[in-house]
Formats: sequence, C-alpha cells, structure tokens
Amino acid sequence: MLVDRRRAAFPAEFLGRIGIAWAIVSALLLLINWSAIAAGRFPDPDDIMRLVQVRDLLGGQSWFDVSQTRVNAPAGGVGMHWSRLVDLPLVVIIAALTPIIGASSAETAALIAVPLLTLGAAMILAARIAWRLIGDEEAMFTALVMAISVPALFQLGPMRIDHHGWQIVCALTAVNGLMARTPKIGGWIIGASFATWLSISIEGLPLAAACFAVLALRWMKDREARIWLVSAIQSLALIGAGLFLVTKGIADLATYCDAISPVHLAMFVWGAAVLSLLARFEPVPIAVLLGGFAVAGGGALGMMFYTAPQCAVGGGFGQLDPVVAKYWHANVLEGMPIWRQPLTTALQYAVTPLIALIAAINLTSRSRDWLRQFWADYAIMLAAAFLVSLFVSRAGAAACALAAPPLAWQLRQWLRAIHLMERPLPRVAAMFGIACALLPAFPAMIVSSAIPARAAPSVAEPNGSMGTARCSAAEASAVLASLPSGEFFAPLDISPELLLASDHTVLATGHHRGHKAMKVLIETALGSEGEARATLKERGTNYVAICPALAEARMYARIAPEGFAASLVREEAPNWLEPVDLDAENGLKIWRVALD
Repeated sequence: MLVDRRRAAFPAEFLGRIGIAWAIVSALLLLINWSAIAAGRFPDPDDIMRLVQVRDLLGGQSWFDVSQTRVNAPAGGVGMHWSRLVDLPLVVIIAALTPIIGASSAETAALIAVPLLTLGAAMILAARIAWRLIGDEEAMFTALVMAISVPALFQLGPMRIDHHGWQIVCALTAVNGLMARTPKIGGWIIGASFATWLSISIEGLPLAAACFAVLALRWMKDREARIWLVSAIQSLALIGAGLFLVTKGIADLATYCDAISPVHLAMFVWGAAVLSLLARFEPVPIAVLLGGFAVAGGGALGMMFYTAPQCAVGGGFGQLDPVVAKYWHANVLEGMPIWRQPLTTALQYAVTPLIALIAAINLTSRSRDWLRQFWADYAIMLAAAFLVSLFVSRAGAAACALAAPPLAWQLRQWLRAIHLMERPLPRVAAMFGIACALLPAFPAMIVSSAIPARAAPSVAEPNGSMGTARCSAAEASAVLASLPSGEFFAPLDISPELLLASDHTVLATGHHRGHKAMKVLIETALGSEGEARATLKERGTNYVAICPALAEARMYARIAPEGFAASLVREEAPNWLEPVDLDAENGLKIWRVALD
C-alpha cells in the first residue's frame, strides 16, 4: 500500500541528483548533435523562423509586432501566431553575450542553452513527482525515462528553439500543482501553467479542459475541495489576461482561431465569475452544482459559437485554402493523426503512454486517501494527453513526458521481479521486453532492417539519378549578399533559411496565416512554365531557388511531372532563368529571373 510521503518542494539532494543526470544527458546530446550545431542545421524550419523573429526583435521590431515583413512583402508581410514569451529567453542570452563573444557565437550559445535549460526544467518537474510520492530510485528512473523518450527529447534538444519544449514544461508544472499541499496555491499554479501554455500555443486547450474537469470532480466528491477549481479558473483568467496585455497589447483585438484572443479571455472570466459565485453558496444540492458547472461551461462555449463560430467548428486551420490544405497541411505529419505516421514513429508516441496509463491505474489501486485521489487524477490527465496525441501526433511529446513518473514506477517493479528470477533465459527475455517498452520502435526497426528495401518511385534527373547533395543557404550567404535585394520563389521548407541567411524576401513560408501566398507558391510550382513566368513577372519576383533533393520539391515534381518545379528538379530551367554560381558541393540551385 502506497502512502502520502510528500517531501520538501525542491531539496538540495534531489536537485543535485537530477542535475547530474541532466548534465550527462546534455553532454550526450551535444556530442550527438555537434555536427549539426557547427553547420547550423536546425531540426525544423520553425526553429529557423523563431530565430528570424528573434533577430527582428533585436533589430528594432516592436515587442507587440510578430509579423514577418519579409514574407509576401508586396502584401505587407504575414502575421505570426507565435508568442513573445518563447522569444524572451533567446533574446536575453543573445543580447547579454553579443558584446562579449559576438552576435554569431551568442546566437549559437542561445540555440544550445535555451533548449537544454528547458530539458532540465522538464526533468526536474517530472522527477519531482516520483521523488515526493514514490521513492528516490523512481525519481532517477523518471529522469532516465525522460532522457530516452524520443518524442520528448526531440522537442528539448539543442537547436530546437520552437515552442513545443515549453509546452512540455507547462504540462508538467500543471500536474505538479495537482499535488500541492495547499489547494489555493495548487489551483493558482495550475491556472498559471495553463495561462502560460495557452499564451504560447492554443494547443493546450484540450488538456486544460481535462484538468479543469478533474478539479470539478474533486469539488463534487468533496465540497471543501472547491477551492482547487475556483483558484485555478481565477488564476487562468487573471494571468491569462495579464500575459495577453504583456505580449500582445491592445492594438490588435481581433479574434484569431490559432491564438488566445479577447473572446478566449472573456470565456475564462465568465467561468471564473460563475464558479466563484457558486462556491460562495456551498453547500448546495448536487443538481445545483451540476447546473452551475453547465452554466460556466455552456456560457463559455456559447460565447465562442456566437462570436467566432469558425473557430468552434474548424479550429486554427479551418480557414486554410483547399489547395494549401491538400498539398501542405496534409503533408505536415507532426500535425496529422497518429495513424498517419510511420510505424516506428507511431510506436514511440503510443506505447509508453499506454504502459504508463496502466501503471497510473495500478498506482491508484495501491494507494489510499489523498494519494489515491492524486493518481486517479493523474491517470485522467495522462489519458487525455494520449487521446489528444492520437489526433495531433506532435502532442505526443507532452503525453510521453507525463508518462515518465508512472512508467518509472513500473520499470522499478519490473526490475525487482527480474531480480527474483533464477534462470538466465527468462531474465534475458524480460530485459529485452523492458527495452522494447522503453524504446518501442526498436523491434520494428529490427524487422524493417531485415526486409529488403523496395525501390521508391522518384522524379529522376536526366541521367536517371536524383541529386542528394545537402542544400545550405547559410553556405551560400556570401553569394546571396552579393545579389541585389529581391524576392525569392522557393519551396516552403527552405524559405526560412533564405530569410536567416540573407536580407532578401520570400514569397511564402510554411505558416498558415500566410496561406494566400502559400497557394500562389504551390500553384506556381505545379503549373506550367508559362504560368510561372506570368505569376513571377506580375509579382516582380527576382530569384528562384530550389533544392532538388528536398521532399517538398520531389512532391511537386511527382504531382505535376511537366510542371515548373519538376523542370527545376530536372535542372531543365526555362531560358528566362539565369543560373547563379554557387559552391559545387552545395545542392541548392538559384536562378535570376530575367524577363526584360
């Protein structure tokens, strides 16, 4: 039987142990990623755009203005839905170190330090749950599970400066709030965590709803526990409004489906007002309590359906142009359901949360009193996070992070059972089973490596082979700087790097608020050379760039073998494009548009 053993919040011994584990993991990540760091290769185009946004801020752009003026510049640029909160630690490090080591080295330091510090925070928050409620060994196992969880670690490694790592930290902070000794403090921690998460990304709404449902259940079971929900919703409303004012100001009060807007703040305030009023009349009959919950939740949803029905129905991507939705959004695998992922990826996202969910249920059955309530609530939160990840796979990183404490407990149980085994063969088989549970893609990788690879269809060059040279705008920065400023027509996935490596503008990047320009780019890539010539002339586009080995370029060429992008992939550019000389080892191809 497990009992309540909550200890000090952050004791020195605990921080020391987890700090050593974090230092070892960080050193290994640096070693593994050093070549990418040295070459300036980012894990994702969004990380590049984040650095572009930070540079713009340091260059004098308003704190409240997060638009990208060099994307679709003729139309005035593209607004971004990103939060300045994520820019802040990067800006602080770069601004502090630039006078000492120069801008380039300061950026590199920030690209390393910020993700690794985020990793450290996530490891501490996850391990703290096991440290306070299970045991010392389980705390270290939690840190180990975090360190080998590929979905979580990808979001927390060097160069990964997009906002997903901070979402993991917010999720772990919220569940830490659930085990606070003081309900009011715990509620405010939970509300502040979700207010921060929603300020960073509205993707936190489903898990926030699940957590508030958990707190409502606590209220229903114990009327004295109402302070949890009341404090949490008050915190969400107050801190959410404060973060909105601090990061967005009052210049733009329009309703957006992909970011916190005034309508969302009004929903939080409504919920806080109704629930605070309801709490003052306790104790009330259960029917009145349920009615109060219905008024709070139903009124908030009513506001959304009345003021922004497009958001309630379609979500952040509901207003995408059909062309962009078909050829771009449907191919952003991290935003697709788990069943759209390759088998090895799907296993990494699904197996450990499922095992952890079973472990959390077992912890619930073995516990009593307050601890039993906590693990039951934790199981609900983990189940909700896993359910969200089934439909948006990138949310699986948060689910895997939440899975770490109960999975660590289960791992310790397995190891104890293996220790009691006398025969070597069952022990080896059991250890292999544990390895498969912690690294679920391992068996699938073994099987796939044993199966002969089938030739995948591709668009070939005239000599029958596809160029595989790595494309790098950074390595072409000197050439780019020598070209007169102008607009680039380039695939969505390499346009951010062109922005980072030069002062030129681009037609579009893979960010949905710029879907009108994205449609122009996609239709031009798939259209004929004559249509491309007319479009680029009308826009006044100066340059064309492509990476023949890029998956996006191959996709265009596969869909429209006679289209404009396909001719560039085959290096059969029309005569109105003049090639720009680059390093022979650089797979990037650039042409001047010569229409005069």
